[in-house]
Amino acid sequence: MTNKGMLGMCRALALVLLLGCFSVQGALWTITYPRPIDDTDERTQYPIALLKLALDKTGVNYELRPSDRILLSGKAMRQLRENRQVNVVWSMTDIQREKDLNAIRIPIAKGLIGLRVFAVNDKKRAKFKNISSIEDMRGFVPVQGEDWPDTKILQANGFNVFTVPEFDEAYDFLKQGRGDFFPRSVIEITPELEKLGKGSNISLEPSYALYYPTAMYYFVSNNNKTLANLIESGLRRAKADGSFDKLFQSTYLPVLDEINMSERTIFTIENPLLPDDTPLDDESLWYTSMQ
Repeated sequence: MTNKGMLGMCRALALVLLLGCFSVQGALWTITYPRPIDDTDERTQYPIALLKLALDKTGVNYELRPSDRILLSGKAMRQLRENRQVNVVWSMTDIQREKDLNAIRIPIAKGLIGLRVFAVNDKKRAKFKNISSIEDMRGFVPVQGEDWPDTKILQANGFNVFTVPEFDEAYDFLKQGRGDFFPRSVIEITPELEKLGKGSNISLEPSYALYYPTAMYYFVSNNNKTLANLIESGLRRAKADGSFDKLFQSTYLPVLDEINMSERTIFTIENPLLPDDTPLDDESLWYTSMQ
């Protein structure tokens, strides 16, 4: 081959490599998460904001958008397993979910998903006075969703759980005086009670909480390891530069103050559904004032 031919081939190869790099950098990642019942739902604002933060840290070109249809937690997880409608979901972990899906094992709410305060019917608030032990707590009937990990956790700890098929039914049953309390995460309870309105007969029990170790993760399909690596890389960069913790603190520390978390008696129970790979030893990933 002549020098001129060699030069031409090298230029062609360089052009191919350049175009390849441009394609990777310029590729648009379309990342779809489950559309909530209400687009203004405060419970979704932090996970979306954190996901945006993580993706921004990677420098990729992305579009983050909700699914076309409303997807509640159980259906969203099924759709994710089947690579349909969504390619990322945030949810509380358990052993089965980590078998079915790829869990990005960075607790996005630092374990607050397992810190539970109680929505109660006003007529039953007096029943919660003078509780002194977890044995006393087991005398009350919690309301939970049929397919929620929380249900199995409470049952494994000796609670007689009243289950409902859909989330909204839990509050409906509580209004009717069925069941004694609806244990909700501290990151969920305030917007839920606000949505019920001041005229509701449901309110926040003021003195107690349950805690069990668990994590809310971002999940992706087992077939989408590239996206999993991308999100994990972004989260770790946000952890390293402090922006993850800043977003967490600005979002949730005022909430903990508002519900007087520091004044509550907290009963800790076991979580038999907690996967062995949960990074409990990394204190930087958890909010440590819960037990």
